[in-house]
Amino acid sequence: MDYRNTLILTARATLTAMAVSALMLGCGSSDDTATQGDASQTTNQETGAPMSDNAANEIAIMETDFGDITIDFLEDVAPKHAENFKRLAREGFYDGISFHRVIPGFIIQAGDPLSKDQTQRARHGTGGPGYTIPAEISALHGKGVLAAARKPDQANPQRRSSGSQFYITLAPTPNLDHQYSVYGEVTDGMDVALKIADVQRDPRDNPVDPILIKTIRIEDR
Repeated sequence: MDYRNTLILTARATLTAMAVSALMLGCGSSDDTATQGDASQTTNQETGAPMSDNAANEIAIMETDFGDITIDFLEDVAPKHAENFKRLAREGFYDGISFHRVIPGFIIQAGDPLSKDQTQRARHGTGGPGYTIPAEISALHGKGVLAAARKPDQANPQRRSSGSQFYITLAPTPNLDHQYSVYGEVTDGMDVALKIADVQRDPRDNPVDPILIKTIRIEDR
């Protein structure tokens, strides 16, 4: 299913000493339109992810080509997002997925299963598991938060999140506060995230040489 996930930033942010506005993440070039993204019939269903008895003590260890990133979940403010991420990780959904959008000083983004196919780079950022997640917008965007990408407000007034695409902030980004669901934070491996962003990119901010997520392990703290 060609599900177009779009993270649109309509406020100013400083990226390598430049003020950026109307920055689109996660759906290829800015020529992609909301109409194209809405063409697919995405099922807006609840994730159905079971709550673990030990959920509050679980962490994620994201193994990438550049090293590991450890993430604590914000179960108290975004339980649906946290449990969905864990379920996908346990199912191996993220294994072999690449970071399809990286911007130094701002974010790294991944979670699109289409990014496994480097012959389809124009479609990177448009894929997902076939469902969305109800918004859980509460936590703020400090450095190193894990948050969900989503379609823009025009096509998604409820601000439901992508079922799988996520981003990690590389610096405080208050411009995104109260717009996207934050559900985790990096506790170790921030240097890895910064390295991922500091690579050669194509005009869509997709790394020229793919940077893969090997797997994501869910472990007890």
